[in-house]
Amino acid sequence: MDLGFISVIAPVVTIGLALITKNVFLSLLIGVFLGKFILSGYSLINGVDKALYSLVDQFKSSSNTIVIFSIIMLGGLIKLIEDNGGVSGFVNYLTKKSGIIKTKRGANFFTWLVGVLVFTSGTVSCLVTGAVSRPLNDAMGVAPEKSAYIVHTTSTPVCVLLPLSGWGAFMIGLLQSSGVENAPEVLVRSIYLNFYCMIAVVGTFLLILLQKDFGPMKEAVTNFKGVEAITNENVKIEGKMSVLLVPLFIMIGTILTVLFTTGKGDMIRGDGYKAILWGIFLAIFAVVTILKIYKIRDIKDSLDIFFKGAGGTLPMATVLLFAFAMGGTVKELGTGLYLAEIFSKLLNPALLPTIIFIIACLISFTTGTSMGTMAVTMSLAIPMALKMNVDIALTASAVFGGSIFGDHSSPISDTSILSCSTTGCNIIKHVKTQMPYTLTFAVVTIALYLVLGFVM
Repeated sequence: MDLGFISVIAPVVTIGLALITKNVFLSLLIGVFLGKFILSGYSLINGVDKALYSLVDQFKSSSNTIVIFSIIMLGGLIKLIEDNGGVSGFVNYLTKKSGIIKTKRGANFFTWLVGVLVFTSGTVSCLVTGAVSRPLNDAMGVAPEKSAYIVHTTSTPVCVLLPLSGWGAFMIGLLQSSGVENAPEVLVRSIYLNFYCMIAVVGTFLLILLQKDFGPMKEAVTNFKGVEAITNENVKIEGKMSVLLVPLFIMIGTILTVLFTTGKGDMIRGDGYKAILWGIFLAIFAVVTILKIYKIRDIKDSLDIFFKGAGGTLPMATVLLFAFAMGGTVKELGTGLYLAEIFSKLLNPALLPTIIFIIACLISFTTGTSMGTMAVTMSLAIPMALKMNVDIALTASAVFGGSIFGDHSSPISDTSILSCSTTGCNIIKHVKTQMPYTLTFAVVTIALYLVLGFVM
């Protein structure tokens, strides 16, 4: 079905409503309905029916179900840790006993480092980095907007720069399917030409080092008053750092082990979703066991706290469910293909990498998906590059970097939602404060592609 310009209406309305109303939940719901309304031949009843069933159909995908379920379980895990002294023990050690981290700069760097080290997937990175760093950022008075930005920037951009997970196999597969014979070699070459991701990760490190902010982020950081210390009125608990560290180390260790095991010794081919599920489950089991051993909580009380924490994540999990449905609707509308066809008419060999980067940026921002954008754009970009004798690695890097831009910037991206979920940041505030940074990185990247397009 070739809908042409009409295919753009639903995602554009969704993003516009999200920015205007500041209600992502309602915006996504309207966007899904509008898309299904168009696809059903402008039938109101059928549009509503297809929209409702598109939400139900998301649970047919085990990966979508695992991510949503993981958010809910992670909410219960964090609540258990917070309410039982894990956070206070961890923060007390870092800020008072050891003196390792005494400043906002130190907390920011800690967040950045954890994000870089957890490079197996954007989803895992957001979940783990946000959960591990949030207590310290709260204690040091770091604004949620700043911590969400750091968590987000060290997620998918790092995954593409260090594709030692399913990302690597996916990217190689795209190159091969697009006609590249030496796909692994091209992928390696594309990494150091992926300017957007490199500038984002390195640029964030420099901003942390210099403690410089600009735009809405500077205002958010300046006006942030901090959060109240976490307390528990019912039980007086002397904070134990192990309540936080043991389950988190078990979670990370389990994720890496499952990736290694399911990949039969090759983490690149490991099952990332199974790793997430097992990691969080064993972490919950560990913290409940620790609380029982320390005689802080019995199992019944622990489960009560867990379900309270899990319930608190339902709004965010629902938003993610709607985002998944929106992504499928956009794909069915053919929005990505339409935009790619429009911008591909600007055919100049030297400008091809720049044009491809811009196309990927627009598609990914509109759809909120990086992998989907890569799949749509690569199949168009590589054949053109081969035909026009443009450097393949440079073109591939433009696809990868541009696709990450939207995942990094869009309010309907799953990593945007997860970054906010784990750091306690409002999604609209996150997008608003982060956008000047991502746009700056994109502009610099465009300038570099313009130069290299004529040189390489």
